[in-house]
Amino acid sequence: MNRRLATILLVAFAIAGLCTWLVYRLVGVRIAAAKPVATTRIVAAAKDIPLGAVLTKEDITTITVAGGPPKGAILKPDDAIGRGVISEIYQGEPILQSRLAGLGSGGGLAPTIPPGMRACAVRVDEVVGVAGFVTPGMRVDVLASGTPPAGASQGTETETILQNIQVLSAGTDIQKDAEGKPQNVQVVNLLVTPEQAEMLSLAGNSLKIQLVLRNPLDTQIAKVPPTAMGNLFGMGAPTPPALHRDGGRAAKPKPKYLSVIVSNGDKTTEEKFPIPEGQH
Repeated sequence: MNRRLATILLVAFAIAGLCTWLVYRLVGVRIAAAKPVATTRIVAAAKDIPLGAVLTKEDITTITVAGGPPKGAILKPDDAIGRGVISEIYQGEPILQSRLAGLGSGGGLAPTIPPGMRACAVRVDEVVGVAGFVTPGMRVDVLASGTPPAGASQGTETETILQNIQVLSAGTDIQKDAEGKPQNVQVVNLLVTPEQAEMLSLAGNSLKIQLVLRNPLDTQIAKVPPTAMGNLFGMGAPTPPALHRDGGRAAKPKPKYLSVIVSNGDKTTEEKFPIPEGQH
């Protein structure tokens, strides 16, 4: 190897070594200057926790999250143990204060009822409407059927008494079955106001109640008139007289006449004869 080539290789190695040292220094300074990422340990679900369950030590664990804790997160396991679950929690999900009932409220259905609301039980049977498909969280309308007080002439009537009502539970179990399918039950608990609870109680004593399933995203309250048995067979009330555009009653049509002119010399008379209906 000649001296010139050896000199070139030596200079190249020296430059490469200098560049490596400079890069190492720059990266090292940046790493040293970077602040460590803060972490927080919060309480999470160790397994799927159903609605209405009371948390035990076996139900919870702790996980580490980067940065500060999420809003409403529970930091100490003791603050979660013994509290009822008011919204289903899945394994690994952080347990938030808003998903648990207050300490001492217990489990079951009662802690899931918001303040100012009531859980009203409605008796249904296996063949009425969509009773077998009603599960917690669904939205339904409530129909009542029966005979109105004296004075009504069209027989049995059905009326929508409540709309867009949330289902709290179905039967004695507020969960779906083991396969996730809805269960046929004879009692459905609805989340209602105290006034609506009175309506349901009154209707349940003397009328037949039916639940009608609706889309949870459809929150519109429809104006639905009552339907009588007579309406189904064309026996509805007579149609009222038509109204003018200004709101008044339409005037009866004037009768039509056949006019006959009789000429007798210089005397002319006119006689009018009414035209019978249907011969105009």
